[in-house]
Amino acid sequence: MAQPKRRWSKARTGLRRSTWKIEAANVVECSHCHEAVEPHRICKNCGYYDGKEVIAKKEKAAK
Repeated sequence: MAQPKRRWSKARTGLRRSTWKIEAANVVECSHCHEAVEPHRICKNCGYYDGKEVIAKKEKAAK
């Protein structure tokens, strides 16, 4: 198999790796409970999606 004639410089390696950065997760506000939620996902706090209840959440019983 062919081998490169010379090493890549550190600058060239850095340019290639410059797109490897981590992006922050996109977060929107739930329209029902105003909790932070990923877009196009059911809210884990209240169970609503697109203004409609998708998952019925049980109320915690007070002890």
